[in-house]
Amino acid sequence: MTKTATKYLTVELPRRRGLVRLTDEVAAFCRESGLQEGMILVSAMHITAGVFVNDDEPGLHEDIETWLQELAPGPAREGDPAPDYRHHQTGEDNADAHLKSLLVGHEVIVPVTKGKLDLGTWQQIFYAEFDGRRKKRIILKALGV
Repeated sequence: MTKTATKYLTVELPRRRGLVRLTDEVAAFCRESGLQEGMILVSAMHITAGVFVNDDEPGLHEDIETWLQELAPGPAREGDPAPDYRHHQTGEDNADAHLKSLLVGHEVIVPVTKGKLDLGTWQQIFYAEFDGRRKKRIILKALGV
């Protein structure tokens, strides 16, 4: 019989941009769900955030930040003015956050095998925030047996 479970996480970063490692929370949810075989969806519930799987290495995190800033420029530092985007004509100042979310993607699906997350040796799950300073939600959805 198919099993499902849902959990919501809340994050609040004090800065506009940042990363939160979610691997431990997702692994705990996997155990709580009782899922043995299946998958867990990890999805940012906001259009200015993303979720991805990669290495937990600070230099790589800086490289990702640099790459995203080159592709979708935003304020270089907290408090700096935002580059001019058409979206800002609506009174917003976060167009770069929307674009960064599109580049990273808002969700990942992680396999579960024998009751555990089935990640590669260096793979970790991250929430990427591009327009922080307020509470944001992440949904975890388990599906399988």
